[in-house]
Amino acid sequence: MTGLGRIFFAALTALAIVAVPATAASDDRPGSTPNQIRGRAGDHRKLDRALNDRSNSAGWSRVIVTANGAVDVSDVVVKLGGRFGRRLELINGRVVELPNGLLKKLAEHPSIARIDDDRPTTGLMSHVTALTGARTVQRSLGFDGAGIGVAVIDSGITSWHDDLTYSGSSAAVQMQGNQRVAAFVDFVNGAPIPYDDNGHGTHVSGIIAGNGYDSRGSNAGIAPAAHVVSLKVLDRQGRGVISDVIAALDHAVRNRARYNIRIVNLSVGAAVTSSYRTDPLTLAAKRVVDAGIVVVTAAGNLGQNQAGESQWGGILAPGNAPWVLTVGASTHQGTLNRNDDAVTGFSSAGPSAIDYEAKPDLVASGMGIVSLSDPGSLFYQTKPGYLVDGKVD
Repeated sequence: MTGLGRIFFAALTALAIVAVPATAASDDRPGSTPNQIRGRAGDHRKLDRALNDRSNSAGWSRVIVTANGAVDVSDVVVKLGGRFGRRLELINGRVVELPNGLLKKLAEHPSIARIDDDRPTTGLMSHVTALTGARTVQRSLGFDGAGIGVAVIDSGITSWHDDLTYSGSSAAVQMQGNQRVAAFVDFVNGAPIPYDDNGHGTHVSGIIAGNGYDSRGSNAGIAPAAHVVSLKVLDRQGRGVISDVIAALDHAVRNRARYNIRIVNLSVGAAVTSSYRTDPLTLAAKRVVDAGIVVVTAAGNLGQNQAGESQWGGILAPGNAPWVLTVGASTHQGTLNRNDDAVTGFSSAGPSAIDYEAKPDLVASGMGIVSLSDPGSLFYQTKPGYLVDGKVD
């Protein structure tokens, strides 16, 4: 694929973003000190706001500890009675569980750069491909994504679907068992075989790379010959934690050459609780971009409050960072006429909380999209009108 093709494909992959369920965002608004949370008396500068609030209460917290340089903080954590989780090499961090009352004491250690809450994340076509011009480009220029790997960080992928097969001639397309799923890694349950108990990841993967086999091409995705690297970070209910997302981003960087990963699709998001300059999730996304991979992420689903009124500052992390391509949701109103296209009311709008960045970067169709399903998933049971059944041969 030519340079132009790769650039165009990266832009089209942005259209694979699916709006995520609402997640609480910070209430910070523009003030006298942009680019950081305004300090509060008693707060520790190395703790995010949530952990400062929790530091004087009972119970334990699951946190992400970032060290200064290559320092090993194991002894410090052990002496405080902490428990270790996975390593996060991409940001020189470690998941730790620690009593709330010891958070500030751990933060005082000179080897500790930052401690952040391991906060929760949630999972956020014929009209679409026609309106975006994707189908025209595929047919007239031959850009169909063949040989390009897309890391889909989501809820997993179905074990088989006709729309993920490949009958073309490109030797660059990577497959496993006649499925364009080059790899599957489960950061939630550690299962070795592809599956998707929620269904969101399969739906998103189909928007990106489905070939339309079961609909005679009508519901083909944006890049119908691309291969998917499925990285599962969400459980059956569509819930996860940011440390698993960071671990998935790390995996994408370490395996970018093996699978020719050019794009990471993050249709998941977390509340913005600190500046993108210090948030471990947004910093991990920057490491991915610095490695030469385009990161496409959802803006979020917080464009309106509970009363249905428009609100601002609802962009989710890591979409609040300037180095990622943040995509909001538009509606085509069920027509092929672009004149009636509009931004959906639910799509999160900027400026972003805390840093006040202008976001999203663009909008793409986010309503009425028909894509793939996993018959055993929660999506299949609750949203059948937007799913294409996979046939097991």
